[in-house]
Amino acid sequence: MQTTNSEVLTTLSTLRDYIRWAASRFTQARVSFGHGTVTALDEAAALILHTVYQPYNLAEAYMDTVLTMNERQAVIDIIDRRINERIPAAYLTNEAIFAGLSFYVDHRVLVPRSPIAELIEQRFSPWIDEDQVGRILDLCTGSGCIAVACAYAFPDALVDAVDLSVDALAVAEINIGNHQVSDSVTLYQSDLFNELPAALYDVIVSNPPYVCHEEWEQLPEEFRAEPDMGFKGGHTGLDIVLRILVDADDYLAEQGILIVEVGSSAETLQNSFPDVPFYWLDFERGGDGVFLLAAEQVHDYHELFLAALN
Repeated sequence: MQTTNSEVLTTLSTLRDYIRWAASRFTQARVSFGHGTVTALDEAAALILHTVYQPYNLAEAYMDTVLTMNERQAVIDIIDRRINERIPAAYLTNEAIFAGLSFYVDHRVLVPRSPIAELIEQRFSPWIDEDQVGRILDLCTGSGCIAVACAYAFPDALVDAVDLSVDALAVAEINIGNHQVSDSVTLYQSDLFNELPAALYDVIVSNPPYVCHEEWEQLPEEFRAEPDMGFKGGHTGLDIVLRILVDADDYLAEQGILIVEVGSSAETLQNSFPDVPFYWLDFERGGDGVFLLAAEQVHDYHELFLAALN
């Protein structure tokens, strides 16, 4: 017999109780994760701690804190919404953590979760000398998380952030304002490089749409709550990626690097260009499908990429 919410209110009392209860409900309801958390327990903890205005790294000693009746009801309500509406938890809290920074998010942008955050925290070392980074380009910026994180990592650099979506740029503008990096981050509404002024970038980084049509059809409901233009990469998943590979040749500085996340389309990309030495990056915190090419490599294989695009 299923426990009623009124029973939960009266029988559960502590943070620990409600995190365990919520995790059980998520598992029972077959909730899908992948928007910053990977387990029911992690998602329950993140959602509940946010709801009671506590930090995600709350000390273990506070886990047995007793919640007030109002707090318990607020927790129950948000857990019910997460299950019934099948939307990412970040849309319920309007917050996502990326590279250790808090970002505002809503249904206009994908929830930040790229492993590229780890590269930014490492200032793209050892792939480029951080002292030589003067200009950075973030293509398909979405919420602006990559651009803002780069502004923190390289405080003396100029960062250009590009997106085709006016809605996404509105969210990115909120985050640029919240983090007070408007002096270093410039937003452009552009279809990739099309509306950018002529410039050479030391780092071009992108998390573009790369989901192939077949994979898109099979995604869980939580992913379908996000804007589909942030996912769809055409029949093979590589439509946008190929355009980046072709046009980056005109925008990379001589010693620059190109970093692109292609996720589940990594195998397709490598099989399409078996002779291209894509360097597939490893991440300590998990994640894959991110390649790096030096400017020289982008130039050397330009004709090959162009032929594939045409």
